[in-house]
Amino acid sequence: MIEPRLKFVTCASPSGVHRMAYWEWGDSSSSKTLICVHGLTRCGRDFDELAQKLVPEYRVVAPDIVGRGRSDWLDDPSGYAVPQYVSDILTLIARLDVTEVDWLGTSMGGLIGLGLVGALAASAAGRIRREGLGLPVDSALKLRKIVLNDIGPGLERQGLARIASYVGTDVTFNTFDEAVAYVQSVSSGFGPHSQAQWNRLTRDVFVQKDGRWIRHYDLRLAQPMMQQDESALDAAEKMLWFAYDSITSPILVIRGSESDVLTRETLKDMSRRNPQTRSVEFAGVGHAPTLMIDEQIQPVVDFLRGSV
Repeated sequence: MIEPRLKFVTCASPSGVHRMAYWEWGDSSSSKTLICVHGLTRCGRDFDELAQKLVPEYRVVAPDIVGRGRSDWLDDPSGYAVPQYVSDILTLIARLDVTEVDWLGTSMGGLIGLGLVGALAASAAGRIRREGLGLPVDSALKLRKIVLNDIGPGLERQGLARIASYVGTDVTFNTFDEAVAYVQSVSSGFGPHSQAQWNRLTRDVFVQKDGRWIRHYDLRLAQPMMQQDESALDAAEKMLWFAYDSITSPILVIRGSESDVLTRETLKDMSRRNPQTRSVEFAGVGHAPTLMIDEQIQPVVDFLRGSV
């Protein structure tokens, strides 16, 4: 088992600066870099198994998005939203000193990826304007291949409401086994896992403090979710679809067959609207496939290593 290196990068927000932790596997001088971004309440160690398959061909980098894991918490919880996360990712990419990356995003990580696509599209428009004025133009960041794990531009209200119902709940447990049972109850969509895997999934998101097991993330990250109304969600969907439609890189969309966050209808729309889209569906899994088992990992590896 190749252990990752834990590193930190300093990022900025309107309320000050914060450190974002990230995990790195493989050779930092590798010609290929894969950035993996976790779901709403998870952390960068979710990608341990995938990283083992891709090293040494890839440098795999997985941040703990701010407010989670080893990263700092924000002073102002309104910053727990995609624009701040995209800003932090751009700071991370600058630290990595690369001009192209592959992207894998699970749930929220996929939305951050689409937000990054939108930011790069706006940057491209600015470069065109600068070129027309005869001004210097910096080299552009390129997303080489994109993997979206059980997420798309369509924001399914039922699935979002289910997630929001437990994200901000302050739960603590006397024993690790109690924490494991809780994670299994709220993460049934992950599908069947061994007891050892459930233990791993729990140990990544609960920490022991003063003899009790508590969540590893800032409970206030639920606040921006609770404050979103229908008009805000509709506007977000439009921006996400615009970003998705603009992607010219190969895209792999992963779906759990029982998912309430990425519906079959949305997946069909994604395939129809962007010819770069290919997809894979895993039976007996909801939101979201954990990418911990070979059956789920291999399609991702094949896609990233393929010639298209």
